[in-house]
Amino acid sequence: MDASDKFAQTYLEEAGELLAELETAVLDLEDDMENPELVNCIFRAMHTIKGSGAMFGFDEIADFAHYVETFLDKIREGELAVSKEIIDLILVSRDEINRMLNALNNVETDEQDRRDEIIKSFAQFADGHSSGLAEESEEPATPSDSPPQRSTKQQKVYRIRFKAGPDLFLHGINPLGLIAELSELGELQAHFLPEYIPHLSDIDPEKCYLAWDMVLNTDVEENAIQDVFIFVLDKSEVQIVNISSAAEEGSGLQPKLGEILINRGDVSSNQVKDALTRLGELLQESGAVSREKINSALSEQNTAKKYRAVSKPTSIRVPAEKLDFLVNIVGELVTTQAQLSQAATGVTSAELLCAVEGIERLSEELRDCVLGIRMLPINTLFSKFKRMVRDLASDLGKEVDFVTEGAETELDKTVIERINDPLVHLIRNCIDHGIETPEERKRMGKPPRGTVTLTATHAEGEVVIRIHDDGNGLDSEAIAAKAFEKGLIESTDNLSESYLFKLIFEPGFSTANSVTDVSGRGVGMDVVKREIDSLRGAIDITSEQGKGTEIILRLPLTLAIIDGLIVSVAKEQYVMPLHCVKECVELTRDDVEKAHGKRIIALRDELVPYIRLREEFSIKSEEHDIEQVVIVETEGTRVGVVIDEIIGEKQAVIKSLAKVFHGVEGISGATIMGDGAVALILDVAQLVRTACRREEAMYH
Repeated sequence: MDASDKFAQTYLEEAGELLAELETAVLDLEDDMENPELVNCIFRAMHTIKGSGAMFGFDEIADFAHYVETFLDKIREGELAVSKEIIDLILVSRDEINRMLNALNNVETDEQDRRDEIIKSFAQFADGHSSGLAEESEEPATPSDSPPQRSTKQQKVYRIRFKAGPDLFLHGINPLGLIAELSELGELQAHFLPEYIPHLSDIDPEKCYLAWDMVLNTDVEENAIQDVFIFVLDKSEVQIVNISSAAEEGSGLQPKLGEILINRGDVSSNQVKDALTRLGELLQESGAVSREKINSALSEQNTAKKYRAVSKPTSIRVPAEKLDFLVNIVGELVTTQAQLSQAATGVTSAELLCAVEGIERLSEELRDCVLGIRMLPINTLFSKFKRMVRDLASDLGKEVDFVTEGAETELDKTVIERINDPLVHLIRNCIDHGIETPEERKRMGKPPRGTVTLTATHAEGEVVIRIHDDGNGLDSEAIAAKAFEKGLIESTDNLSESYLFKLIFEPGFSTANSVTDVSGRGVGMDVVKREIDSLRGAIDITSEQGKGTEIILRLPLTLAIIDGLIVSVAKEQYVMPLHCVKECVELTRDDVEKAHGKRIIALRDELVPYIRLREEFSIKSEEHDIEQVVIVETEGTRVGVVIDEIIGEKQAVIKSLAKVFHGVEGISGATIMGDGAVALILDVAQLVRTACRREEAMYH
């Protein structure tokens, strides 16, 4: 990849994130049209897209974004009031910029006519309020146009020191463009610093030695200034300090020369301290102040210093491929560490055992750290759906509020990527099949606006996602009739609702009377089920006719490494995810006889049902007089799993099984043991569900 490709890719990533933030802010603004902070957030995002586009040579994007930014500035200045029509137009312009970004990677026909139509719409909205936008719509403005007057907002003064990185030219960045963009934000005074330029004989013509001290008088916030330097922050030194305050303006006090020099880094605090010490001695000799007062002032100064330092968070952008490679390497390290621990069994060397224990501890810490890096807040997924709900509800003539809860819940990056399509299917079905039209809801005594709620919570080592709507609910009779028609059931009598609801995940199953662009073809729910199963997750449905439906997804936190409990049946080893294990007890012959043929065990005044792993996997072996029962809790139910022996705990690196093993119930993957043997990882939740379905079928 050459330099130009790197610039384009960097810009694509940054602009994509900014467009996502912009869309979220616009949709929030639709709910709170008087919120100036949301308007500022939208303006900053568009300003950065424009400025960065111009910096990297994407002139068409920069020109179009400039029109949108100018329009947004009129809203920000109070010249235009936010309305639903304006919200729609901003979203259309956002989508157009997104298409232009996609065209950088794909050869697409230029849609200049569409952009001209959007610009014309902006001009029409501004007509009657201000003629500036209409005039700009006839001739493209450039980023160096005169900035708008900002006299209606409180002015701030920022001190900016910009020392360009030595490799700035190699990245195709002209620092003068940054200064020109800063001048658009307000009144700028720039002072070039020649002391950073080396002697002529030491100059490398490919290096950059430029630096400026600047003072900016503006009404923008510091974030807008940081956005100007967004692509050079990791390559240059940038210091931005707000040096204005109401107290100084009111009192007329001027900033101290020593403070200015220290803050700029021109002199050290020790040099100023030495000078002040000599000043204190002069004041004491002249009788202007006592030595005690000088010492008191110095103590106050030293105390204040402790509270001035503000740590600034830093981050670094890493390609997903490198992170996935790191996770794979850590997985191999965990496997090798298990082999090392196995080999060290029985060794009497204290030094070797100490080293092995150290490797175990470090590999566990490294595993937790790397997996933590892969964890992302699920808000990165939830925020995408608000626009989809808005547009789909509008197309179907429905009014829908979209509510999200638990957006800060963290989930593995890979899981987040793979549940996007299933959630899209489920939410679209909620709006199309579940939520009624406003007229229907009024007839049913409901509010005209329906609600779709999307929540995420952590529960017992997994993430539970709930999609709830307050619509019409599932019609169990219609589902039973359609299932009987398709031959999925032999009779519609005596079938529980939970059993019927699971039938909608069968391929081609649909109760819709007509096919639409949204649904009705019976494609989607079976895809959802397959994808959730492939993630070692579970899906369940509860519904009440006329009141709504709730779909519950249970997903593992990660797909890479888990803590497991090693158990064995007939000398074959299996791994049970440790997060669902509650305790282990013994099962004797007497316990079995006391249950009178029922598979239950008494556990502290509680009767817990159990399943035998030997029977679930059709393993032929002799039963022991004393067996072990692992009590697990899944989907809110405590169940016992009977095995022969409990071996111990282990960090299990999850390996996918070959396609021939796909669809085998109760198995989610495999792992390599310390002795090189392969152990199957149990899907405890699926084992329990299979046993429950079998018991349920016996009574139908």
